[in-house]
Amino acid sequence: MVARRPSWRPSLLHEALREPEPRNVCDGVPVTLAVLSRQSLVRLNLFVAAVVACTSTLAQEPFDVLIQGGLVVDGSGRDGFVADVGIRGDTLARVGDLSDAVGKRIVDASGHVVAPGFIDIHNHSDFTLLEEPRCESMIRQGVTTMVLGEGGSAGPVRPGEREWTTLGGYFRHVERQGVAANICSYVGLTQVWRYVKGDALEPATESQVREMADLVASAMRDGAMGLSNSLLMPPSNLVTTAQLVQLASVAADNGGIYSTHIRDEGRGVFESVSEAVRVGAEAGIRVDIIHIKIADQTLWGRMGEVLDIIRAGRRRGLDIRANVYPYTAGQNNLRAIIPPWAHDGGNEAMLERLRSPAARERIKRDILDPSQDWYNHYLAVGGDWGRMLLVQMDRPANAPFVGKRMADLIDARGGDPFEVLFEVLLEEGGSVRTVYFHHQESDMLLALKAPFVSVGSDGAAVSPSGPSGASHPHPRWYGTFPRVLGRYVRQIRALELPDAVRKMTAMNAEKLGILDRGLVQEGLRADLVIFDPDTVRDRATFESPHQYPEGIRHVFVNGSAVLVDGEHTGSLPGRVLRGPAN
Repeated sequence: MVARRPSWRPSLLHEALREPEPRNVCDGVPVTLAVLSRQSLVRLNLFVAAVVACTSTLAQEPFDVLIQGGLVVDGSGRDGFVADVGIRGDTLARVGDLSDAVGKRIVDASGHVVAPGFIDIHNHSDFTLLEEPRCESMIRQGVTTMVLGEGGSAGPVRPGEREWTTLGGYFRHVERQGVAANICSYVGLTQVWRYVKGDALEPATESQVREMADLVASAMRDGAMGLSNSLLMPPSNLVTTAQLVQLASVAADNGGIYSTHIRDEGRGVFESVSEAVRVGAEAGIRVDIIHIKIADQTLWGRMGEVLDIIRAGRRRGLDIRANVYPYTAGQNNLRAIIPPWAHDGGNEAMLERLRSPAARERIKRDILDPSQDWYNHYLAVGGDWGRMLLVQMDRPANAPFVGKRMADLIDARGGDPFEVLFEVLLEEGGSVRTVYFHHQESDMLLALKAPFVSVGSDGAAVSPSGPSGASHPHPRWYGTFPRVLGRYVRQIRALELPDAVRKMTAMNAEKLGILDRGLVQEGLRADLVIFDPDTVRDRATFESPHQYPEGIRHVFVNGSAVLVDGEHTGSLPGRVLRGPAN
């Protein structure tokens, strides 16, 4: 249904004006009722008075940007409505019938959707944005805010490693340099673990965990959005559940969120999701499970059971959520096939083991042993080397195999495939980024449609002509958000457009507590994307990933045009969005 409606409604106010109680249960999922308390009503009346005063005073002033005649899909999940949008400075000044208004810059959005800028809840541009501040592959998807810091955040770091030592120092560095999109960041568990303990695979002592907790608290005061982890790989896979609760509690005390890459997305996925729910319960913190999936072909078809674990937690009143990317392959590293014990001491120690014939034999036995208690990428793809896509290799002799399957490299060299694996890792210094085809679309779609699951890319901001242009990244770096709109909304109709936009905007803003973005609503920041719903689509593929999407026409960040008619303007208006304790 398309209908014109009032430009401002109290029901669209962000959760800042809403009380979380009472709660209700609908279809097994807790629903927060928008019940305004007396204090909230006072705040609402003040907000209304400010809006009325502002609009009456500025009614005749020209807008800096006047977007005319678009279908506004405002991020709330409600039906779109035809309206004009007026921007003054960095703010959405008016939404409604502005046919008599004047704009310094006019954008004809007829036949297009005007939506909030997409908020990428899971993004790895921490360091690529320093080399490529234009953030081309993200801006051209419509992403206006990137959430960084999974596991290995940009701070804290030891003196001399970077130009900063803290997460706050990184934020200031980015602000001095400039960036096209807004950024915010978690503090990463891997980061604080390595800061305190290094790469030795040994448990953390109580005093070491207290030191980590102090680092988490400091990062939260610097503006971190919460605590994030990547429990899949050493060394942070050694953290116990009790220690996770202890560290997540520090983030909770500072108003933050717990974002978790669970320990095992394969055969241990049920226990791993249950652990995330337990951390949420015992730490009293909101949980977001990173790119939820079933990444082992022996468990395909059981996503419903994974989601049921989350639903059970939500019925208990816990705030457990998740995000997903719209692809059936994940990206890790070829070294992820190597069992955890062989990583003890870090990369150089692993390489030394790969030089030992005896260690190689043990590594091979453990990889082939399904009883081993670790997430085994080799078994997850059914032992099929053809389901491993080699993304980046630096040695010239190996360069022709970038973008090829591991099976191709094995065939070219001949001999025992595991011996080829070990030799390639040695040649490449222990790191070969690899895409693993380990989950299926029906499971992914079930997660995507769940009302508590949002969208994140797990990608990074790059460009075909930039430093990463010679690499072969996952196509999600270029295509995540247009793929949701093109394939899963328009083509197969797995989602309705308003719900898809909500999962990419307001839902992620609300998870993080970013209350001034995520909706097309008067008074909020002017982060907008304008796209053609009939043509928007991803073009990046696993074979040819460095391709920008189609159909994303304009992107505004803090009121500044960063993409105009599909071309980047070079503007760097992004800001650092600091968390609740800053």
